[in-house]
Amino acid sequence: MENTPDLYVGLMSGTSLDGVDAALVEITPHTSPRLLATHAEPMPTALREMLLTLCHASSASFAELAAAEDAFCHLQARAVSALLVQQGLTGDAIAAIGSHGQTVEHAPNGHQGGPAYTLQLDNPSLLAELTNCRVVADFRRRDLAAGGQAAPLAPAFHQALFHSGEEERVILNLGGFANITWLSQDGGAPLGFDTGPANVLLDAWCQHHGHGTFDENGAWAASGHVDSALLTRLLSEAFFHQPPPRSTGRELFHLPWLESHLNGAEAPADVQATLAELTAASVAQGIGQFLGSRPLTLIIGGGGARNADLCQRLANHLPNANLRPASDWGFPADWIEAGAFAWLAYRRLHNLPGNLPSVTGAKGERVLGGIYAA
Repeated sequence: MENTPDLYVGLMSGTSLDGVDAALVEITPHTSPRLLATHAEPMPTALREMLLTLCHASSASFAELAAAEDAFCHLQARAVSALLVQQGLTGDAIAAIGSHGQTVEHAPNGHQGGPAYTLQLDNPSLLAELTNCRVVADFRRRDLAAGGQAAPLAPAFHQALFHSGEEERVILNLGGFANITWLSQDGGAPLGFDTGPANVLLDAWCQHHGHGTFDENGAWAASGHVDSALLTRLLSEAFFHQPPPRSTGRELFHLPWLESHLNGAEAPADVQATLAELTAASVAQGIGQFLGSRPLTLIIGGGGARNADLCQRLANHLPNANLRPASDWGFPADWIEAGAFAWLAYRRLHNLPGNLPSVTGAKGERVLGGIYAA
């Protein structure tokens, strides 16, 4: 295989529903992926509300699903187009787009005795038409079919980008939910799993009390005090005590879940502080389960990496960790997830596995995703 670079675009829209991230990534067989350019296409309010409704709906019509999927696909296409125009490229310069789609429900253990499923709204056929690019999509369901959790999928990319034989490294993604990848210094199989909520509850509580769409820099949380009794009640949730592999989503952690643990006497700022502490404590609990108090480098990505209050809480819980931003490795915090799906598209086109059974619990390595021609 020639060591010539190919260009891929990775698309990611996470549980925050704030927009579509598009990352242009250069990939060769024998070098680390290199981030070349990025574009963030904001989520229109109407589409965000539509998706939020679907995420929490007990039922939805096919017409509602189709309308949301169509609007989301056009948003993705605008993100790709803006990125290509920014770089003076046309669709034929791109080897493939890696599209994650928009998760509206994730139930890898089934629901009320039913089969396992994970549902991402995506229309790769339409995306290929709109962008004139080959598209790779539907990454999660092959891992699910092989008995895995279908998530997280980014750890395989983390291994390619961040592994070191000189120190223990943990990659922490602070998106809507927090997930970690442990890259062992001795080269053992990576481990990774969701540790619990991150921005999903912090943002929801902020919006509920009219403090904007998110708690900028964690300032509101920093103004409150941790309610230890509330924290104990939140941490009693069974998810926090499940062994990996494990993954979660809005199906479990949402505003009604939080409200079910409140007694009504809590000050709103104290609840925000407690939610930040919940994220830090659950991350530390997950890391400690495998690394104990060993020294490690904690590489932080995702939107929560810009939350100074949350990062300080993590430092307090992990005194033996050296906290470093993902940008030290050429991938700014907000772009690792999009970069991962560019890399997964590369893996699919070269018929290489994209999952890590040690992370997802699948029966073995699998080539992930379907290919849709330009």
